[in-house]
Amino acid sequence: MGCLGNLLWFLLGGWLSGLGWLLAGILWCITVVGIPVGLQCFKFASLSFFPFGKEIRYGGGAGSLLLNILWIVLTGIPLALESAILGCLLCATIVGIPFGLQHFKIARLALMPFGAEVI
Repeated sequence: MGCLGNLLWFLLGGWLSGLGWLLAGILWCITVVGIPVGLQCFKFASLSFFPFGKEIRYGGGAGSLLLNILWIVLTGIPLALESAILGCLLCATIVGIPFGLQHFKIARLALMPFGAEVI
């Protein structure tokens, strides 16, 4: 399912989700202070383009918590809402359930990207 799922995902709208992460990364990289946040966005854009066969492991410490709080307020809520709404719409059909679950995985990542690792 990994290769075929990724191909269908990208062609049927995954590129749009990935572009959201790329846009967030570009906006964060405008400032020198935001470059580490922007680089994290670029890393997760690749996951958003091709999510099948990849897992996310969450961890981190106090620094990750502070960055996640700043992230949620400034950027995380729109990205999480986009993925959550698309996930709900896709889960309304039986065929769309695997794709909806991938959107829920990305929505969770959009709320807590720092301290997360893509495997």
